[in-house]
Amino acid sequence: MTVRRPTLRSGTAAGALATSLVLGSLALAAPVFAEPGDGAAGTAADSLVALDDSAVSPLLDQPGDVASENMDLLATIPKNGAFAPEGQLSSDLAFQGDYAFAGNYGGFTVYDISDPTEPVQAVQVACPGSQNDVSVYEDLLILSTDSSRSDDSCASTAQTVTNPASWEGLKIFDISDPLDPVYIASVETDCGSHTHTLAPTRDGRTLYAYVSSYNPHATYPDCQPPHDLISIVKIPMNEPTAAEVVATPVLFPDGGHPGGLNEQGLNTVGTAGCHDITAYPKKDIAAGACMGDGILLDISDREHPVVTSQVRDTANFYFWHSATFNNDATKVVFTDELGGGGAATCNPTIGSDRGADGIYDIVSGELTFKSYYKIDRTNTNTENCVAHNGSLIPVKGRDLMVQAWYQGGISVFDFTDSENPVELAWFDRGPLSTERMITGGPWSAYYYNGYVFSNDIQQGFEVLEISDDVVEKQKPNMWNRQFNPQMQQKFHF
Repeated sequence: MTVRRPTLRSGTAAGALATSLVLGSLALAAPVFAEPGDGAAGTAADSLVALDDSAVSPLLDQPGDVASENMDLLATIPKNGAFAPEGQLSSDLAFQGDYAFAGNYGGFTVYDISDPTEPVQAVQVACPGSQNDVSVYEDLLILSTDSSRSDDSCASTAQTVTNPASWEGLKIFDISDPLDPVYIASVETDCGSHTHTLAPTRDGRTLYAYVSSYNPHATYPDCQPPHDLISIVKIPMNEPTAAEVVATPVLFPDGGHPGGLNEQGLNTVGTAGCHDITAYPKKDIAAGACMGDGILLDISDREHPVVTSQVRDTANFYFWHSATFNNDATKVVFTDELGGGGAATCNPTIGSDRGADGIYDIVSGELTFKSYYKIDRTNTNTENCVAHNGSLIPVKGRDLMVQAWYQGGISVFDFTDSENPVELAWFDRGPLSTERMITGGPWSAYYYNGYVFSNDIQQGFEVLEISDDVVEKQKPNMWNRQFNPQMQQKFHF
C-alpha cells in the first residue's frame, strides 16, 4: 500500500502530483454489464449505433461546454498522481465528519471537506482492484475488489480469473486516523465484491457487509454457476481482523429472471447474483437491484435475509442496478443501467422509459410500479449516459433525490408524487470527445451537509450547490457525522 499526503486544493493542476508509482493493469473477473470496463479504450464515434442526437443543445455539444439550471459548480480537484490515467476510473463515495472518501479503480482518496467550498485532498491510497467501491463505519473503511488479483495486498497485480489462486473480495482499513489509513484485513468472496452494503446490528457491536457479485462462469473456479446468492461478511467491531464470510444465502432459488429477448425483441440481462443492495438498518429492510430482478428483503436477522417482494420489468429494464428508499421507506427508486454505463442511451431513439429510474411504492409490503424518471436532455452519441448512483435530499414532507447520469451530468428531482416525478435542477458538461466514446461523467452524486458531492470518472472530485430557491440548504447534523448512501439512515426533522 502506498499512501500519499499532498495538500492539493480545488483547481490545482492534475500534474501537480506526479508519481513514480506504476499500477498493474486491471483484469475483469467477469464480463462487465453494470459498470464501465476496466481501463478500456474509447469507442470510435463511427462505430457507434446510429442514434438520433439531433436535439443536443448547442450549449452542450462540444468538449469544455458547461451548462446548468438551479445548480452551481463550486470546486473541482482533478484526478492526479496514480489515479490520473483515463483508465483509472473514479467510483463511489462515503462520508464521515469532515472527510469524504472517494473510490478509484487504483485505490481511494481522502478529502477534507470541512469547508465544502474549498475541499482539500488529504491522502491518496494506492490499492488497485476495481471498482474499489468504498464505505465507512466508525473506525473502519471497507473496499470492494471485483477484479482478479494475484493476492489480497495493495501491491497485487492483475491475474487471470481462471487461476484458482486469484483473489477478489473485501479489504478492511482502520481509519481511526482518517489521514493515516491502515490496511488490517481482507475477506475473499465468491465472484469477488462488485459492491457491498453495510448493515450493523442494533447494538453496533457487529458490522455486516452484504457483498454483491455476479456473472459466474464454468471456467472461473471461484465464481461457479449458479450464483443466485450474496455473501455475508461478519465484522466484529472489537476485533475487525476476525472478519469472515458467515453466510451465502440464495435469494433466487428458482434462478431469477432467465434473461433473453423481451416482447419487443430487446435484450434483458438474466439474474446471476445482485449488483447492489441498499439497506435501511433501523427499519430492518433492504432493497436489492439484482440484474433481472428488483427485490425487498427482511434483514431483521442480519445473517438470514428473506426476500419479501420481487418484481421484474421485462419491457423496459435491461439491468437492475441500484436502489434508494425514500425517508419513510414507503417507496423505492430503482435504476436501470441500460448498456452497462458505456453507451449513449439519453436520446429520442432509446426513449424516456429505458435506461431510466423506476419509481415503486411499497403497498402492503409489495413493490408497486408507479412511473419512470429520466433526464430529458439529449446527449451526443459519444457520451455514455444512463441512470446511476444518487441519494436522498432530506426535506420535510418531500421526496427529493440527487443522481448521477455519467456524461448526462447530475439531476435533482422530486418524486413526492410517485406517478409524476419532476426535475428541479441539473448540471451538465459537453462530451469529453466528439471522436470517440470515453467513459466519463459523474459516477456518483450525493447530498451531504448541505452540498452535492460528485466523483466524476475523469474530471475528479467535485462540489456543487443547489439553489436555495429550489432546495433550502439542510443542516449538517442531519447525517450524524456519517453517511453511506447504500446504508440509509432515518432523517429527523
